[in-house]
Amino acid sequence: MNYTNSSNDWLFEITPKNKFFYLNLKEVWQYRDLLFLFVKRDVITVYKQTVLGPLWYLIQPLFTSITFTIIFNNVAGINTGSVPPFLFNLAGITVWNYFTSCLNGTSDTFKANAGIFGKVYFPRLITPISVVISNLIKFGIQFFIFIVFYIYYYAQGADLSLNITLLFFPFLIIVMGVLGLGLGMLISSTVTKYRDLVYLVGFGIQLLMYLSAVMYPMELIKTKLPKYGWIVEYNPLAYIIETTRYMLLGIGQISPLGLIYTFIVTAGVFFGGILIFNKTEKTFIDTV
Repeated sequence: MNYTNSSNDWLFEITPKNKFFYLNLKEVWQYRDLLFLFVKRDVITVYKQTVLGPLWYLIQPLFTSITFTIIFNNVAGINTGSVPPFLFNLAGITVWNYFTSCLNGTSDTFKANAGIFGKVYFPRLITPISVVISNLIKFGIQFFIFIVFYIYYYAQGADLSLNITLLFFPFLIIVMGVLGLGLGMLISSTVTKYRDLVYLVGFGIQLLMYLSAVMYPMELIKTKLPKYGWIVEYNPLAYIIETTRYMLLGIGQISPLGLIYTFIVTAGVFFGGILIFNKTEKTFIDTV
């Protein structure tokens, strides 16, 4: 019996991606149920068999903020002006944690999902996107704790002020997530070939934190270390964190040129990450 298929017999046709730049969001949307399952997996199963469970989302930023307050404010004497040092550190840590969670989660995409990638087809971009979305939920939980302490200190008479720029805070968080996504895809694509680079990621993130004005105002590093202040000024993360504290606490300042520079770097890293990610996904299964 002869049977012939026409191209119209198939619902989907999987073909090699030959384009230099490929970002098929329509295909990602078609697999949105799978995206939801990955997000659910990342949020629920991570702490499913732990004693404290989701409380770890709260413990980490609180203990880190307390440690920074003791070391950098009480011992080193870093002045946070009218803002309580603990709240100053908690604001920076909360935003910084979102970036590092996105970066850590996406930087191991190919290795962590090699078993799934080798068995079934779906848009590989779904896995790093799911990490960014699931970490956004975790960020919401940690930001709620920040709001609780904000209300507490405000009730105690702390000089805290909100301004109209707070309306742009969600956009700033999206930029932070996109930057973490882009860097994570670049690292993930590189790690598939050079395994030892994964050991540098943790060290690099810790070093980057000290260069991102997480525990000090940007103006302080310019004043005390003018020769090395340019390192922080060229770090787009520093402008995001500094702007966040201005929006939430009314301390510091917004640098329009710094934010423009941040958006340009973020866009470049994101598109570069997609290019390398698409190129790596064609052959990674042979090297991972």
